[in-house]
Amino acid sequence: MFDSIYQDDTIAAIATPFGSGAINVIRVSGKEAFEIVARLFSPKLDFAEIKSHTIHYGKISDENGKVIDDVLISVFKNPRSYTGEDSVEISSHGSPFIAQKIAAALTAGGCRLAEPGEFTKRAFMNGKMDLAQAEAVADLINSRAEASLRGARNQLDGILSAKINDLRKMLIDVSSLVELELDFAEEDIEFLSLKEVDEKIDAVISEIDLLLKSYSFGKVMRDGVNVAIVGEPNVGKSSLLNYLLKESRAIVSDIPGTTRDVIIEEVSIDGILFKLFDTAGLRSAKNEIEREGVFRSKETVKTADMILFMTDASEPFPEKLFKTVAELINKKNIIKVFNKADLIDEPDILRGGVLISAKFGDGIDELFRRMKEKATSAGTYSEKSAVVSNVRHFDALKKSKDFLLKAKETIANNFTGEFIAADMRNAESALGEIIGKVTADDILNNIFENFCIGK
Repeated sequence: MFDSIYQDDTIAAIATPFGSGAINVIRVSGKEAFEIVARLFSPKLDFAEIKSHTIHYGKISDENGKVIDDVLISVFKNPRSYTGEDSVEISSHGSPFIAQKIAAALTAGGCRLAEPGEFTKRAFMNGKMDLAQAEAVADLINSRAEASLRGARNQLDGILSAKINDLRKMLIDVSSLVELELDFAEEDIEFLSLKEVDEKIDAVISEIDLLLKSYSFGKVMRDGVNVAIVGEPNVGKSSLLNYLLKESRAIVSDIPGTTRDVIIEEVSIDGILFKLFDTAGLRSAKNEIEREGVFRSKETVKTADMILFMTDASEPFPEKLFKTVAELINKKNIIKVFNKADLIDEPDILRGGVLISAKFGDGIDELFRRMKEKATSAGTYSEKSAVVSNVRHFDALKKSKDFLLKAKETIANNFTGEFIAADMRNAESALGEIIGKVTADDILNNIFENFCIGK
């Protein structure tokens, strides 16, 4: 994928999802984009005279001159385009057949069908965005809640990239002075004392630690929170799921053990995506189907970010079951939910959980507040905060910090400047991986092959 011999190809792809709709958009980008489109479009246009960012109405035909559809073409001249190349976007009527006919005409005319993410990769290669911003494009497309949209927008606007560049500059400035001293070793000139170098390294490590700390919060914003609803049979787990979704998605019955499999739904609460897993009741199974349901429930608990441990408020608290669940997940990630508040006269406010009625909705707002509070417990960040939400970025930051700690150790052992500078350069290089200053081809391919076609 993305072999260098194909970088000069003119590419085309259908950019809109498959299916009938009002319009389709077919994108074309590359040095022959205007020439290829001009041969298929009428009335004839002189693209050399057309201004960039203009729209033109006409007809698009196949390679034999047979009209396919009435279209609008949007013209973007390099470097003022998404890819940094000459680009055209063709808007046709929304039939999938029409889109495929236009794409076929473009390929017959000299285009190559684009690989997944190739338009964005070209934007990166042509300096229109750095790698962190390019990854934010995919996050923006995949956002399903306000928080994930804001986080992706934040990264696409370059807030994280700016922070990384600041840290890289700090390291480059210091390591350059350390290396410069080596050229004047015989003159015994000192530009920075080892103590000053150590302090500057500490300052960078402190900033990296703040970014690493933001990862838990950033991951929640980007991917949402996996929430397992757990408890004994017939305590109202499915009723709670149905109330949160405002519709009957899970079977509700007085018969214990109705839920035999894990039911997964999503709900947005104050902009945060919560993925709800309604599990089978945890108890001694009576048959093979129940045993499988209980097994899947336990596996769901192990991988959950948060547990809603539900119990019947009118019954004794199931301490043994709670202990079993607490052994599968960090206890601090469990919210006790006491259901059926409508069946008791005097709520016990000392239970340490949330008292609700899944049937009538009592206490749900308080449950929402507790869920959001626990989901964002890693911290709160403003719209302009640099937040890490990508595991690749997290790993690169850790690697950079490790090199800086090694540099501090080098200083403590009184090694010569070239060793200190080497460690700092390695730390800077690790940061460069985040924004694509230093990135292997296989990493690039892995990133962009996960994009959709046409983006």
